[in-house]
Amino acid sequence: MTEVNPAASTGGTTSSNNSAINPSGFGEEFNSFLQLLTAQIQNQDPLSPLDSTQFVEQLATFSSLEQQVKTNSSLDGIASMIGDLHAIIANDWLGQEVAVASKHVAYEGKPVEFEVNPSLSHDQAMLTVRDSQDQVIWQEELDPSSDRHSWDGAIANQNSKASSGIYQFQLDLFKDGQPIAKTDAEFISKVTALGTENGKLVLGTENYLTGDLATTRKLSAD
Repeated sequence: MTEVNPAASTGGTTSSNNSAINPSGFGEEFNSFLQLLTAQIQNQDPLSPLDSTQFVEQLATFSSLEQQVKTNSSLDGIASMIGDLHAIIANDWLGQEVAVASKHVAYEGKPVEFEVNPSLSHDQAMLTVRDSQDQVIWQEELDPSSDRHSWDGAIANQNSKASSGIYQFQLDLFKDGQPIAKTDAEFISKVTALGTENGKLVLGTENYLTGDLATTRKLSAD
């Protein structure tokens, strides 16, 4: 599971670097350069003309640099817009109840709530829980009429509960007696942080799971 840095959560607007080149001032320098170049060409000695190739190269370099400055300015604007978008998304998701699909989940003594992906049509589901040693510690058939299920740390053939740690969940789904899928449980929790990972927005939850906007289902009403 990937950790989310809460400090990177709401990601305010990206500030501009005060030492950056001022595009408007650069444009004035470019115009001055053209005026100087024109004056030099007009006043050159006809018997000893200036090297036009050098002037063309200087002009091309200056023009290329001007375009780069404009591009950087545009990128700063885009970064600022992305920061604003992150803040809007944070306000919409933070504190909301969500379902995040995962193979593993942390158990800390409280029941772990989960759902089966609602897009998978089934009439029978079997839960298998494994410990960190990949040993099966619990199996049960889930009630197909219920949307939400939970595991309270029960261990097969033992009166004691499981110790705190990371456990693996597997759901085997059936329809009309035939297996149709082996899938991950979708664990229920609340969003506590918002960050970025490889350029994607990532939501962090109370049960230490992470998910992006495409794979996380919001369950709470707006």
